[in-house]
Amino acid sequence: MLEVVLLDAGNPGPMTGGGNNTYLIVSAGDAVLIDAGVGHPDHLAALARALAERQSLLRMVLVTHGHLDHASGAQAIADAYPDVTFAKYRGSGDEPGPAVNWQWLSDGQEIAVGAARLSVIHTPGHAPDHVAVWHEAGRALFTGDLVIAESSVVIEASRGGNLQHYMRSLDRIVELEPRRLFPAHGPMVDNPPALVRSYIEHRLTRERQVVAALEAGHRTVEEIAESIYDGLDSRLMAAARENVRAHLEKLAAEGLAADRGGWQVL
Repeated sequence: MLEVVLLDAGNPGPMTGGGNNTYLIVSAGDAVLIDAGVGHPDHLAALARALAERQSLLRMVLVTHGHLDHASGAQAIADAYPDVTFAKYRGSGDEPGPAVNWQWLSDGQEIAVGAARLSVIHTPGHAPDHVAVWHEAGRALFTGDLVIAESSVVIEASRGGNLQHYMRSLDRIVELEPRRLFPAHGPMVDNPPALVRSYIEHRLTRERQVVAALEAGHRTVEEIAESIYDGLDSRLMAAARENVRAHLEKLAAEGLAADRGGWQVL
């Protein structure tokens, strides 16, 4: 028997929407927390209450990737639970810190939570170190920032985001055939195939828009973003430019575009 407890990380904002979801996974007195949040006192208090109510011991905090809204709360949790192990897929800049006990995850690794078993699925694209967490018995996938029900995901090309990798990670979701998705932002998804199909179509549509912008004579990331995202909230334009750059780099890798003193279609 496995119980999933949603714990709000308490960090709403332009890029996080209503804030991050973290998930306490409980089975037979053991608990694993998926994502560390940002160290907000309300999040720490909710975690303590959930553990006490279930008379469970926190064994591990499994971080889906190293972005601050998912990982920066690790120190606060380590201070409150000094025996807890922290685990993530190792990124190029990751170094073990003296105060947080990090374990490096690998693709396909199994993690025991009481009587339950979770599997680590490396799903790069949004970030190189991104993982999803799979509970095969319940056909439930904890997706981190891989998908969001009510929005799209930013592919931060300047921070290692890769659209080709991201599309392959979406294919991995399809292959798993999950019944439910638990994303790091927004509501739980009970129709995964429909959402993933919409994500794939969204990316293909955006790629067509980027190509059309190039054919119209736009040569820079900024010009292309302005032409595609006209009217977007100015606070989100940096993310829009990241998405455009990710699409351009995908087109370049496929031999369809190049930056020759300005981007152009080949």
